[in-house]
Amino acid sequence: MRIAFIGDIVGRPGRRIIKENLSKIKNEYNIDFVIANAENASHGFGLTVKNCNELLKCGIDVITGGNHSFDKKQEMFALLETPYVLRPDNYPEGVPGSGLKIFEIKDSEDKIEKLAVLNLMGQFSMPTVENPFNWAKRKVEELNQQGIKNIFVDFHGEATSEKRVIFMMLKGKVSGICGTHTHVGTDDLQVIDGTSYLTDIGLTGCRDNIIGMNEKIPIQKATTGIGGHFEVPNACKSILQMMVLDIQDGKTIESFKLKKYCDRAEIIKTEAIFD
Repeated sequence: MRIAFIGDIVGRPGRRIIKENLSKIKNEYNIDFVIANAENASHGFGLTVKNCNELLKCGIDVITGGNHSFDKKQEMFALLETPYVLRPDNYPEGVPGSGLKIFEIKDSEDKIEKLAVLNLMGQFSMPTVENPFNWAKRKVEELNQQGIKNIFVDFHGEATSEKRVIFMMLKGKVSGICGTHTHVGTDDLQVIDGTSYLTDIGLTGCRDNIIGMNEKIPIQKATTGIGGHFEVPNACKSILQMMVLDIQDGKTIESFKLKKYCDRAEIIKTEAIFD
């Protein structure tokens, strides 16, 4: 099966570039299933029912989250009752929803395979969560006991070191791991022991501002210490960033990253390094 992961979708510009390009990319690259982190898809903070439905209609199959998952609290509660929306699985007990779901996917040869999607959140500079490393180890073991080999992990974290730790722990045990949250893409796509890894996919949204937001308030906060409300620009130069994995019997056999700029026709493809 061939799956893709998109992140972090920020506001209207992010949704717009998805709407304009995702269907064509899926067809061109024969993608069977699309996962996307969309915790910033609604005005930059959280996810509404309306915007969720918009993204699903564009061809996204499941949406993951992070520290902004509950910014639109009541709407998120409703979304978490559906099979299409996840929040970090290691939120404390009692939080609505789940961060682990298993999907049946029909590949290009009409073969049905199971894929587990696990959404986790790091500890550094994040809301209170259970230890993501012990949590991940236990969940992956449980999935293996169920006979599920195809496993993809969205690790939502601030610290690159935490993302590398989860990779070193799980390499050879899951199909792919991709980091989210910083909105800054990294250039370290690699495959070790059949596990594809990227420290951070980077944002899908405005690329000519500050992490998808208008630069005025971030600059004000950095220079004076006085913050304000971050705003997503209505007009900007946007980018769509996607990680693609070919998975066979739980292992990644091919992986690459795609970048589509709104003002350029070509799609930039970067192949993973196999170590």
